[in-house]
Amino acid sequence: MSQHFQHDVLIIGSGAAGLTLALTLPAHLRIAILSKGDLANGSTYRAQGGVAAVLDDRDTVESHIEDTLIAGGGLCREEAVRFTVEHSRAAIQWLIDQGVPFTPENGGADSDDNGFAFHLTREGGHSHRRIIHAADATGAAIFTTLLEQARRRPNIELLEQHVAIDLITERKLGMPGQRCLGAYVLNRDSGEVDTYAARFTVLATGGAAKAYLYTSNSDGACGDGIAMAWRAGC
Repeated sequence: MSQHFQHDVLIIGSGAAGLTLALTLPAHLRIAILSKGDLANGSTYRAQGGVAAVLDDRDTVESHIEDTLIAGGGLCREEAVRFTVEHSRAAIQWLIDQGVPFTPENGGADSDDNGFAFHLTREGGHSHRRIIHAADATGAAIFTTLLEQARRRPNIELLEQHVAIDLITERKLGMPGQRCLGAYVLNRDSGEVDTYAARFTVLATGGAAKAYLYTSNSDGACGDGIAMAWRAGC
């Protein structure tokens, strides 16, 4: 028999985006995080090389933005690139504070000449060394750390094998307005479709790389979150 659940925040997607949001929301909120498979099913866990950010004092925000726009071949939204790059150092510092084991400079805890204690590499498309990494399994290190932190929070419920099918909106229920009220969710273990009502619903479902024949992304990156948003009027 299908069930009805109530949360303050429903987060669809258990990767770095969904976990980060859950960990930065107030602790009094009741939060549910859905994963369509096991919690490591998404793309975050599989990401290898590292994360680009302005971390070296010889690097600049403008240089990183320029490199990104060039590499994007004219497809990037410049204001989104600027926002991301301007906040990149703070974002990396937050990950460090959570305990992500990034590779230290020179294999030890000593800082380099610029006062930064972690090793930076340079990858294609970048004009500076700005890739912070955890050996060559950066995504796994970030995911594992954030998941461990989330499991320590009694207000965060982690739900595996739960597939979001569609968003519930006022319009779909014949009500005036377009506010999102939650989602219909398939519980793969029970085979039932449950109703998850929430004051706020967040899509952190990743992209649609599986639309391509060849990709290193997970099978879950099939664009269903984008489709749900489209059907809801986004």
